[in-house]
Amino acid sequence: MKVEIIKCLEDNYSYLIIDKKTNNACVVDPSEHEPIINFVEHHNIKLKFILNTHHHYDHVGGNKELKKMYGAKVVGFKNDKQRIPDIDILLEDNQIWKYENFESKIMHIPGHTTGHICFYFPKNKLVFTGDTLFSLGCGRIFEGTYEQMYNSLNKLKKLPKDTKIYCGHEYTLKNSLFCLEHDSFNKNLEKKISKIKLQLKKELPTIPSTIDEELACNIFLRAKNLKDFSKLRDLKDNS
Repeated sequence: MKVEIIKCLEDNYSYLIIDKKTNNACVVDPSEHEPIINFVEHHNIKLKFILNTHHHYDHVGGNKELKKMYGAKVVGFKNDKQRIPDIDILLEDNQIWKYENFESKIMHIPGHTTGHICFYFPKNKLVFTGDTLFSLGCGRIFEGTYEQMYNSLNKLKKLPKDTKIYCGHEYTLKNSLFCLEHDSFNKNLEKKISKIKLQLKKELPTIPSTIDEELACNIFLRAKNLKDFSKLRDLKDNS
């Protein structure tokens, strides 16, 4: 299984998960259709599914055109069936969704939105976290509660440490500055920031991160309790 990172809009990432044996693929959170189509056509990929973590337009904007062009089925959370465009397959929390070599556990992780899910591929050690967990950050709480977001992050913290994290945006450098401000003696964070700057200098994504890296460096995952987490989230919102 191979993951291709597709840059979309200003700072979004969509992801193509490709079965190298068949060239069948799923796309995660297509913000827009054109960059996906360009890659798929150039590499002769067969797009079978569109996986949506949540309903925000910058994660579902390409659904309609991709479905129209390739007949790909749209996969998302059952409680968001009225909000995810052209949805075909309705998923539940803890469900195992499977097609050929694609096998994902669905985790309901509300906070950013009430219907947010992630796609966790345990056999491939990959998780697609949308706008819940970022590299060195977490999503704003638009619809859910602080407690929901805190609990959702705690779910993700329990994944195997070598799990690769593919999130929805390239926010890592900005997030790192906030982490450093509130965790200034963290040597792991300093090393991570050096790596981030090098990647960006080469015009490469800072994604994927890993659960292990985030546990060592992400101030939101390092919060000891809900009160500390809520305070940090407020500070970040106003920074």
